[in-house]
Amino acid sequence: MATLKNQTTCPYCGVGCGVNTTHDGQRIIAVSGDEDHPANQGRLCVKGSALHETTAMEGRLLKPRVDGREHSWNTTLDTLATRLEGIIAAHGPESVAMYLSGQLLTEDYYVANKLMKGFIGSAHVDTNSRLCMSSTVVGYKRAFGGDLQPCSYGDIDHAELMVLVGSNAAWNHPILYQRMVAAKNANPDIKVVLIDPRRTATADLADLHLALKPGTDALIFNAILAALAERNALDAEYIDAHTEGFDAALSAAQTSAGDLAEVARKADVPLADLEQLVDWFCTTERTLTFFSQGINQSSSGTDKVNSIINCHLATGRLGRPGMGPFSLTGQPNAMGGREVGGLANQLAAHMDFSQSAFVERVGRFWQAPNMATREGYKAVDLFEAIERGEIKAVWIMATNPLVSLPDANRVRRALEKCELVIVSECMANTDTLELADIVLPASGWSEKNGTVTNSERRISRQRGLVPPPGDAQHDWWIICELAKRMGYREAFDYASPAAIFREHARLSGFENNRTRGFDISGMAELSDLAYDSLKPIQWPVNEQAPEGTPRLFADGHFFTPNNRARLLPVTPQAPKQQPSSEYPLIVNSGRIRDQWHTMTRTGRAARLLQHHAEPFIEIHPDDARRFQVEHLQLAELQNELGRYRGRIRITDQQRPGEVFIPMHWTRQFTQTGISGSLFAPEVDPFSGQPESKQGRATLKPLHMCWEARLLVREERSIEDHWWTRVPLNHCTSYRLADTEAVENWRDWCESHLGAPSLWLDDQAHQRFRAAGIQNNRLDWILLVEPNAELPDLAWLDTCFDVEVDLDTRRQLLDAKAPGEQATGAVICSCFQVREPDIISAIIEGADSAQALGEQLKCGTNCGSCVPELKELVKVHHVEKSA
Repeated sequence: MATLKNQTTCPYCGVGCGVNTTHDGQRIIAVSGDEDHPANQGRLCVKGSALHETTAMEGRLLKPRVDGREHSWNTTLDTLATRLEGIIAAHGPESVAMYLSGQLLTEDYYVANKLMKGFIGSAHVDTNSRLCMSSTVVGYKRAFGGDLQPCSYGDIDHAELMVLVGSNAAWNHPILYQRMVAAKNANPDIKVVLIDPRRTATADLADLHLALKPGTDALIFNAILAALAERNALDAEYIDAHTEGFDAALSAAQTSAGDLAEVARKADVPLADLEQLVDWFCTTERTLTFFSQGINQSSSGTDKVNSIINCHLATGRLGRPGMGPFSLTGQPNAMGGREVGGLANQLAAHMDFSQSAFVERVGRFWQAPNMATREGYKAVDLFEAIERGEIKAVWIMATNPLVSLPDANRVRRALEKCELVIVSECMANTDTLELADIVLPASGWSEKNGTVTNSERRISRQRGLVPPPGDAQHDWWIICELAKRMGYREAFDYASPAAIFREHARLSGFENNRTRGFDISGMAELSDLAYDSLKPIQWPVNEQAPEGTPRLFADGHFFTPNNRARLLPVTPQAPKQQPSSEYPLIVNSGRIRDQWHTMTRTGRAARLLQHHAEPFIEIHPDDARRFQVEHLQLAELQNELGRYRGRIRITDQQRPGEVFIPMHWTRQFTQTGISGSLFAPEVDPFSGQPESKQGRATLKPLHMCWEARLLVREERSIEDHWWTRVPLNHCTSYRLADTEAVENWRDWCESHLGAPSLWLDDQAHQRFRAAGIQNNRLDWILLVEPNAELPDLAWLDTCFDVEVDLDTRRQLLDAKAPGEQATGAVICSCFQVREPDIISAIIEGADSAQALGEQLKCGTNCGSCVPELKELVKVHHVEKSA
């Protein structure tokens, strides 16, 4: 079959990388970076490079379901319309809600928002972007008069100081991070500062790392603002011409910051390091300040954002190359969702409920019969309203709130009580899907067709290249078909995503008159052909900027009533969740390098689970001794809300008294590893964004009698032990453990797996191995070991793909192929290079990450593993004597 090549956009982080695809019209065969896309210029991270490995039909949701039974789309949508109309008739439109996702395309988002806010009449439409970007939205709106990110990726090439705050860009925005690396390599005089409690991989690039006390970010930026005034480093002309509120902001900063020694003490950073940061900031005009979830996911995240913006406004450092406050967006279309009003306090086209004129304008444009007139519940409040019974029906699209929201156990209880739970999802197994009354199979990446907007306001196309499997349909189609059944045919009779985009573009310019920064009215008349071939473009796109605009505010015009930017007085606030004698540890959560959100996609690619294959708890050596836990031992974090189990990783890159856990694991992959179960639903009072960077817990070791590795051809349910699941290429791997002994392992096999075909019972070494073979094919293999050091899986995985001959049977009980075999952690996921091979190369003379790349290829694709390669060189390289 002939192959085709097309361009599309990656569906992961907010960098918005362009992707070249090779496909045969039915499946994606290969992917590579699009050299013509300005966001990534040909590079892809390991997640993007593995996209084609996540698109198989296996594990996809294929049929609509109502109350557990499969039905046609007609029956399902008729039933959905009838049930929603019944609930609305009995309890009013505000008894219905939607919970959306930054994974949706802009066109999906637009019609969802239009249906709910304009036609059903409920503003209870929120999104998982509430969990990552909403504090930035409010911060930008307060300062600039709109949700307006002022910078461009090209500014990296012009910066002289880059400050990264609460951002592990090396792992979370790796392609953008590599651009920072390239800029510094081209100009070693560029200074890079990392402000983060943890020493993450991003610290590898930093000239200075401030491992601050969690929650003290605003204090540090207030200190910078005060120092700018003290050292005559302000831009008084810019302040006078283009801003307001400076005096109040400076007064608040001076009051809270005091002298630098006091700030250093409160933030728990060396005074010399703080003085160095202040000196660089005061003397470097071309300063870019990148910030991400370490700022946003806070009960005072909005004020932290404004403390950063204050420093840039006070120095006039925005609107010109190489400078500005730069929010690194979490999801591929978090910004696109904000453009169409995906948040509960927003309306489409960057309007909101703050002015009745906005409500009237949007309603008039839509010709909406039931326009919502007040903002709806934000995410945490939304699920609390579901638990109270106030909201009777919730439609969840492309997200997994049972995992991602704080107080995850409460979210589960809320959905269990909800009268009608509707879930649109492309995958067959998610935690949230288990509680759905009506299930709607949706198209996924490479099938969906529409647009996304990345961190630099660049609109790119995600193209539908292959057909959705089974009966899966596009989200925009599902929403519009429901709307037609509810009596709104004329308003939702779109022929394609292009038609939706044109309406979205028209609304952006409707009665705008340069009062709103978001304006793409220049694309309101795009033909279907022009839409299909649309090149990446930065908004605004209108008569003034027909080719798009790389950076905003170059002319000093802002979108406040008086066109001046606002500085805000910021009084730093401590996090709401504080440690106590009962729960003495601070818990931080975040992403890891090779996984995305709740693993519904990345968890399907075997190589993406080889860097970190199970939940873990990173802890400082002092705390490891304090809580009597050992490296790689299983342990449990626990508080009044829930518990989390993971494997201990002892590291001095963690501050004492604090632990880090990954956010990705779900009940589909482990028994007790949902990070959200430990975080209280404390939120920022302005943005409603939860405080997901500071929970609290106590820690106890789990003294396991045994640990085992189980590989099976078909997935099994083994709920009576601790377990984690990892899909491999030819089988599924489980890691098992328990605090109670198994009396007879052969009996255990009979009960859980079937009679073993061969086994080895080495009781002297607490080792048991057994395998089940049917028709000369390996069905399962169990490896019980006395500790966590279990055999490598690569060869065992291949045994499930071949007939098992006599020699292989003998080797199975050794759990390894004949001869030498590399084991150990995969450091470079792109090229599958393992730690032992890297160490061997270092010992033999490779003395740098570059040398390792030349020899083993590791670190030469996305570069995410380069910091780990450098650390291995530092630890294992020994200078040879002359």
